[in-house]
Amino acid sequence: MFPRYQPGIESLPRHLFFTGKGGVGKTSLACATALRLAEAGRRVLLVSTDPASNLDEVLGVRLGRTPSQVAGSFFALNIQPEEAAATYRERVIGPLRGVLPAPSLRAMEESLSGSCTVEIAAFDEFTSLLTGAENADFEHIVFDTAPTGHTLRLMSLAKAWDQFLSTNTTGGSCLGPLAGLEKQRAAYSAAVDALANPAITSVILVSRPQTASLREANRAADELRALGIENLSLVLNGVFPETETTDPLAKSLVARESLALANARGFLSSLPVSMVALRTSNVVGLENLRYLLSDEIAAPDQTEIAAWQCDKLESATSLIDDLAKNGHGLIMTMGKGGVGKTTVAAAIAVALAQRGCKVHLSTTDPAAHVGHAMPDTLPGLTLGTIDPIQETEAYRAEVLAASGSSLDAAGRDLLEEDLRSPCTEEVAVFRAFAREVAKADHQFVVMDTAPTGHTILLLDASQSYHRELERQSRSNKTSEAIRLLPRLRDPVWTRILLVTTPEATPVHEAAALQDDLRRAGIEPFAWIINQSLQGSGSRDPILRRREAAERRYIDEVTDKFSQRTALLRWQSEEPVGTKKLARLLSADR
Repeated sequence: MFPRYQPGIESLPRHLFFTGKGGVGKTSLACATALRLAEAGRRVLLVSTDPASNLDEVLGVRLGRTPSQVAGSFFALNIQPEEAAATYRERVIGPLRGVLPAPSLRAMEESLSGSCTVEIAAFDEFTSLLTGAENADFEHIVFDTAPTGHTLRLMSLAKAWDQFLSTNTTGGSCLGPLAGLEKQRAAYSAAVDALANPAITSVILVSRPQTASLREANRAADELRALGIENLSLVLNGVFPETETTDPLAKSLVARESLALANARGFLSSLPVSMVALRTSNVVGLENLRYLLSDEIAAPDQTEIAAWQCDKLESATSLIDDLAKNGHGLIMTMGKGGVGKTTVAAAIAVALAQRGCKVHLSTTDPAAHVGHAMPDTLPGLTLGTIDPIQETEAYRAEVLAASGSSLDAAGRDLLEEDLRSPCTEEVAVFRAFAREVAKADHQFVVMDTAPTGHTILLLDASQSYHRELERQSRSNKTSEAIRLLPRLRDPVWTRILLVTTPEATPVHEAAALQDDLRRAGIEPFAWIINQSLQGSGSRDPILRRREAAERRYIDEVTDKFSQRTALLRWQSEEPVGTKKLARLLSADR
């Protein structure tokens, strides 16, 4: 087995990035590492780059965009994209107030109101943490990042914007005049150097001992190396402790982990690997963070677990029956990374297809592939994916064909330069999302979404992305984008399923997502609590304590947040393939 994860105080570089698939424990390990460094006498700043950050809950401190003291020399902050965007707009426009006429200022504000501005503003704050002097007194900056796809995008932006600024000759972009960006060129270049310097930057990939999680960690390692980031290591989190257990559920869990690790042997041999044992409770609060990296696993409580039943749960089968009644429409699974959105989406698609419906299963997650959950085929069911590279190239070609033919050579060069902006990828991916959604006019489209923060930005972006599509293409081929938000708000056409696991952070993040959706005029259809140990009959002391701990969060969902809730039980075999996916929804009672 692998050695226990113990951050080497003397050998750690200044910048530590924790990344990986959603739900693998990045935040817990980042917080525990930062706390360990601070208690060893280091001055530490912990930063979340996740739009759906849960640092506040884990640390028990209300955080903002500036460092807040957690304990002693331990400080933390959240990069808050919307607030950063407002600051960025004012930095660009403020000096021009009283200089330019009001219509010109309004035009600039309009050009800086989209999601491209939100992204670059958050990225500016990220680069200032890597290269700025204002945080020079911190000996370590620990980054708790968003799930893998969003993190890779963040890291690649340093090189992308640096190259774009170096080659741009127009002085303009989708962000308006480049004057504001030009001031940041040195910072972007320095960020590229800092990320690639193993003496000052290390990336810790976090994974569960599970096939999908290890696959994503492997892919992330390859992409990070392609960006020039070589100082990588892997932490396997939540490994079931070595034991001579005879409990059937515990034995099946160990067997699943062993198989996943054996299949990833090549990847595991390519970088340093350490592990953290499965704990019996949620890692919330400083005491539990210390316990996470301690040598001991608390002795499980041997008392009998009281009988418990939740009368407000319904079967997943009844939810699928209601979904199938319309004959077509959009079904979206949403929630925190790692709760099983892809698996639940695939299981719903299989159930609808088995009822004779025509179904298209797709994803908006740049780090997911629905084909991994369902490698086999089923009549009436098609698979899709939104590939950012392919979509961007197709979008550029279409815009050039539609608008470039009427331009002279100089004008075409300007258009091509504009389309090389890193923001073009975001616009192209959004257009592809709208196109996939439009297929639900004549069939079911089951959409597995990216983790919470990325999904909210995607939904909030519908109107601003439409403006950008019109600005670049000047075509009438954007009707899907125009119709997207009304479709998402139509409770008959769109059914949102919030997926969670019976734990504190996933439940509370799903509740916050529900509030955000309601503010956008979108009402969730139901909640699905996935990977529950309820009714497992396990006699393993660790699993029994985890089963007992789940109950308060199941009650919280059914009592406070959801009108309709289904519970899916933990499966002894990974639910991959149509037969096992069908079994997942039929074994929910």
